[in-house]
Amino acid sequence: QVQLVESGGGLVQAGGSLRLSCVGSGGAMNRYHIGWFRQAPGNEREFVAAITWGGTGTYYADSVKGRFTISRDNDKNAVYLQMNSLKPEDTAVYYCAVQSRPGSPVGDYWGQGTQVTVSS
Repeated sequence: QVQLVESGGGLVQAGGSLRLSCVGSGGAMNRYHIGWFRQAPGNEREFVAAITWGGTGTYYADSVKGRFTISRDNDKNAVYLQMNSLKPEDTAVYYCAVQSRPGSPVGDYWGQGTQVTVSS
């Protein structure tokens, strides 16, 4: 199965932007629907965004609609999450995951996560 590795997290001020990457190795990501999830300290892991294997369908949590954009480049075996207008409540560890059903709250298998911290 494809191995997922996230990158691009960091510390940013409120209102700023970050672009997260999820790169696959050991297999072609263009076979898979991919979702982004996040988990803040003391909270459950929650769905953020998803994209279908061909990139024609995207799904977003209400909390990030209009601010986050998910995209993919299958030639680079990568899925991206562009995060704009970041808020302190976006602070969390962000994970990408293969999803059997894109946009569902369930991931089949996961990367190791990347930390995003938004300061006020």
